[in-house]
Amino acid sequence: MTGLRSSRANAIDTAKSISFTFEGKRYRGHPGDTLASALLANGVGVVGRSFKYHRPRGLLAAGLEEPNAIVQLEEGAVSIPNLKATQIELYEGLVAAPVNAWPSLAFDLMAVNGLLKRFIPAAFYYKTFMWPSWHLFEPSIRKAAGLGEAPTGADPDSYEHRYAHVDTLIIGSGAAGLAAAEAAAALPGNDRVALVEADFEFGGGLLSDAGPVEGLAPLAWRDAALERLRAMPNMLLLNRTMAFGFYDHGLVALSERLTDHLPPAERSGPRQRLWKVRCRKVILATGAFERPIPFAGNDLPGVMLASAAQTYARRYGAVPGRRIILCTNNDGAYQAAFALLEAGCKVEAIVDTRSEAGAAARKAADRGIEVILGGAPHAAKGRKSVRGLKVALGRSGFIGLKCDAILTSDGWNPAVHLHSQSGGSLRYDDALKAFLPAAMAQDAISVGAAAGIFDRASAIPAARAAARGETVPQPPAEPVGPTPRLAGGDVGARTAWLDFQNDVTVGDVQLAARENFRSVEHLKRYTTLGMASDQGKTSNVSGIHVLSGLLDKPAPMIGTTKFRPPFDPVTIGAFAGSRVRAELAPLAQLPSHAAQLALGAKMEQYGGWLRPAFLPKAGECEQQAIAREVTAVRRTAGLFDASPLGKIEVKGPDAAEFLQRMYVGGMRTLKVGQCRYGLMLNEHGIVYDDGVLACIGENHFLVGTTSGHAAAVTETFHEWLQCEWPHLRVLVENVTTGWAVMNIAGPDARTILAAIGIDIELSAEAFPHMHYRSGTIGGVPTRFQRVSFTGELSYEVAVPTRYGAALWDAFMEAGRPHDITPFGVEALMTMRIEKGFLHVGSDTDGTTYPQDLGFGSAIAKKKDDFVGRRSIMRADGLRDDRRQHVGLEVADGGPALAVGAHVLPREAVVAEGTQGWVTSSVQSPTLGRPLAMALIERGTERMGEIVKIWDLGSWREARIANPRFYDPAGERLHG
Repeated sequence: MTGLRSSRANAIDTAKSISFTFEGKRYRGHPGDTLASALLANGVGVVGRSFKYHRPRGLLAAGLEEPNAIVQLEEGAVSIPNLKATQIELYEGLVAAPVNAWPSLAFDLMAVNGLLKRFIPAAFYYKTFMWPSWHLFEPSIRKAAGLGEAPTGADPDSYEHRYAHVDTLIIGSGAAGLAAAEAAAALPGNDRVALVEADFEFGGGLLSDAGPVEGLAPLAWRDAALERLRAMPNMLLLNRTMAFGFYDHGLVALSERLTDHLPPAERSGPRQRLWKVRCRKVILATGAFERPIPFAGNDLPGVMLASAAQTYARRYGAVPGRRIILCTNNDGAYQAAFALLEAGCKVEAIVDTRSEAGAAARKAADRGIEVILGGAPHAAKGRKSVRGLKVALGRSGFIGLKCDAILTSDGWNPAVHLHSQSGGSLRYDDALKAFLPAAMAQDAISVGAAAGIFDRASAIPAARAAARGETVPQPPAEPVGPTPRLAGGDVGARTAWLDFQNDVTVGDVQLAARENFRSVEHLKRYTTLGMASDQGKTSNVSGIHVLSGLLDKPAPMIGTTKFRPPFDPVTIGAFAGSRVRAELAPLAQLPSHAAQLALGAKMEQYGGWLRPAFLPKAGECEQQAIAREVTAVRRTAGLFDASPLGKIEVKGPDAAEFLQRMYVGGMRTLKVGQCRYGLMLNEHGIVYDDGVLACIGENHFLVGTTSGHAAAVTETFHEWLQCEWPHLRVLVENVTTGWAVMNIAGPDARTILAAIGIDIELSAEAFPHMHYRSGTIGGVPTRFQRVSFTGELSYEVAVPTRYGAALWDAFMEAGRPHDITPFGVEALMTMRIEKGFLHVGSDTDGTTYPQDLGFGSAIAKKKDDFVGRRSIMRADGLRDDRRQHVGLEVADGGPALAVGAHVLPREAVVAEGTQGWVTSSVQSPTLGRPLAMALIERGTERMGEIVKIWDLGSWREARIANPRFYDPAGERLHG
């Protein structure tokens, strides 16, 4: 043995060397190492600091249950905080640093918290920072909180999502998992079988075992099984892939690491892949987690789980020390002692809580290891690392043993997390002192150690049988011995650690019990037990056992906390996948997108679409361009791509009745070819959406919505039909993206529309305002609606989307003699304000009722019930001082009012007691003066009244007016 590296290792390539850096110091490791195993082999004893007291911590585990070795990996934009060193594959040039330690691991200033431990026990935050105010302490507490540092630069990596359906998914590639996978893949009808393994090596416990498996060495058996599996055409093998969530209907979420094991400069393609897999059957071969033994000082660097030491020794050839003491209550932990003995370590003693020697104890004695029966660890000795162990010998007193590493094993907890996430129940096994899977809620089964079967000779045939849907008798579990009784009273309890990352001790659990926090969920939140990044994989059941003893209440009656996904942390990037930057919410493009860009359109996002805000000519500013576009529409004609407007088809014998219930106005009387404005409320009576509804055929309606609400209104329709009125015979379909809509508006609109070749009569008598017609343009089916949002003669012409660009071009060509002008959203908004037309979301808020918008008479006339009616009839809706939709004219000769500015009485001298606010405002190119709309208390009663407008310290004056500033009689749109 050289240093702490043994010459015997199963899974590393000692012929090659890798250079890496930890906390600024360079070390060397080998391919196949993890950062944790390489640090251990290099003699790095302190790998982290605890969260609360900043106590020095060494490695405790070798897998994803590790609570101590939390590091910051790499630097700059590729830096990743809070990774477990046990899960980081070593690669050339790797750079890592500890978290929660400043200025260094060896000298951490925040370790002063440990000196004050007696005064800052569990839940002291709740008790201490209530007076005089939490906010007084918040800045300093937030500064001290957290572990690693999130990178400030943009993530340079990419991620992807993938979807799959499998007949059988096996999670875990230990002996039971491999056996189950082979049996499942050979089963007739299993066309798709997948095996996933979170580790970068397949094999699970086989990687650190020495005993034969069906007559072969463990790795030879694994390699033969993998060779057979890879030869099967229906088999998918995924390593570096963690199953982190088991959801309803057989959905299992996987996180696959694609390039994390490579140096950053060598990575290409997606860094990680998130799988969503639908499974007919799931086999959980997720193994088990070893429980540590709580005793005084059990958090000293050098105290490690027995299984972890075995893994480091056999798999990586790294050992935690040269003089070892093993403390256990089960035969399985003896394998760790034998592994370290074979690695060249001296095993000073095995302290076994059981009073009688079993086969493992006799085997240890035959190898010259002293076995102390009926003993228990009392206190670890040492300041910065283990130097010895004080052992309690029952009534015989204590003995002191020298060592530099202490291995502990209090039995095993099957990894029941995914089983529980799937809805499965648990049962408590008294022999194992652990919770095991019981009834399943989905087609899933646990095998091997995940099912509490730790004997490999029994686990393999049981796993094969489970994959085939058969059952085999399970041998009784070998009982673990008693958990060592904690000695030392309150002093011992205060220094006996359960949750190593969050600094929760046995004493904290005692305090919680004394203060009557007896529910396991309350215990978790009061002490933070199990709330660290390891999610209590080594601490939760130990804490339950302690609470059980304190309350004299059996562990199964206490139960476990809720197991929630993710099973282990998953990067946010993996959840996001490709939905980042421009792909976060991809914007839809208009059919005329290319043509508008060619015209110099300034594109902006409106309701999930990329639309032209305005189309400036050379030398024009925004306001000049908008004014020109408005003037063109008022004088001749303008063209607007209105394709984003929501279009929902509602069809069926009960379609009219359904719409009658969904909208404020009467829709039952709408005849074929007619259009009607509709206002939609939510259940609380608040204005939710509006639009024009057209009857386009017998029992067939086209419902218009705002651009941003098309999908939401569709879902609302479906919800009411499915949940409240399932008897109504109605079909609903969102066809927004199926139709391109061009709005031709202005005095010359009728002439231009006729020029492109249509087969319908356009005269005012044959096709009046608020009517619908269907026809063709060039043989293409076309829908025509004569509706106006500009206040001018206007037609909305809809063709199937694939013809949208051609329709735009046809209008532009036909309109050339009339100086047709494309206009953008801002010009449209300007014209609707001039006309006094409502814009839901701008001129309404989360308190606006329809009667505030002038729909009181429509509501009074409509005797039928509709969604929201009961709510608007409440006392609040009938108040006579509600804010009402009105217009505002600037009375002080100044510019346009600021949107959001508050309205106060004319006599107001201080900005108090607002009576409303400005909702829309514009400098009108048509009328040559500023106009605005507002929601004002009793607004309709106060026409002509002068009010004060307050905006961020400045005062203005305005006059309440009818919002229909332009063409109030509607002569132009009816022309």
